[in-house]
Amino acid sequence: MKDLVIRPTPPFRLDLTVWVLRRLPINSIDRWDGNIYRRMLVFNDSPVEVSVTQTGPPTSPELRVSVGNMSSERHFPELLSTLEKMLGLRVDLTKFYSLAAKDEKLFLLTQRFIGLKPPRLPTVFEALINGLACQQLSLNVGIHLLNRLTAAYGTKFGGSHAFPRPVDLSDASQEDLRKLGFSNRKAQNILAISQAAIAGRLDDLVFEGLDNASVTVRLQELPGVGRWTAQYVSLRGLGRLSVFPADDVGGQNKLQSWLKLTKRLDYDAINRILDRWSPYQGLIYFYLLLDHLGQKKYLPA
Repeated sequence: MKDLVIRPTPPFRLDLTVWVLRRLPINSIDRWDGNIYRRMLVFNDSPVEVSVTQTGPPTSPELRVSVGNMSSERHFPELLSTLEKMLGLRVDLTKFYSLAAKDEKLFLLTQRFIGLKPPRLPTVFEALINGLACQQLSLNVGIHLLNRLTAAYGTKFGGSHAFPRPVDLSDASQEDLRKLGFSNRKAQNILAISQAAIAGRLDDLVFEGLDNASVTVRLQELPGVGRWTAQYVSLRGLGRLSVFPADDVGGQNKLQSWLKLTKRLDYDAINRILDRWSPYQGLIYFYLLLDHLGQKKYLPA
């Protein structure tokens, strides 16, 4: 096992960032014990156990990364790039903090969670499968489905599994996924998207080069992907902080509660309201999630 040291762009808090990444305590893929973040990743077909601990304060943060079972140091640059993306380590939110300082309501929300960085799932493929699993279901049920999929098909090391890659699902059948709890349609769509990824149609670098509208159009060409899933992937898979998944019922409820509105918001109303905080609508989505997790007593006091 080898230790690495990373110094994120300040301010940074690992706990807040990891909670937004994992969403619920039942998440067995992104693990957090209150001090250490653990994740199984795969490099060159080999599983790698990564453990991350914050050793410096938010204003001068330092992360110690323990890497187990990595056979070659030549994969370290890829590992560091993956962690920087997943934990938002190089995202500079100075302009967002300046915007929030001029708006009392936003300022009060953000000041409670200084150090949050916008996390991302490591690949567009993983973000898509997350979106498909959670479609028209509670987040709790969706994450249970993702846990089962990972335990059944993810590369294993010790007692943990990495999130399955497209190739890991290449031999899965629709009936296999049905046994995990997926509907027929979702199972069919997951397998189709896995095949699309294997065929090279989900190249992350291609999506990185597209504008938000083009990303949405391209993603909706995939089986089972509608507007909500496309926007979910834009935010959680591609880090598009100007995208708030406005069809998200949970996001709608959190926004309505935060703004103390009595009338339920529709898609267009949400976008009109959030336009005043452009281009950080998606970042507000994350702050509202943290606020909700705090109300559930998942966050430290």
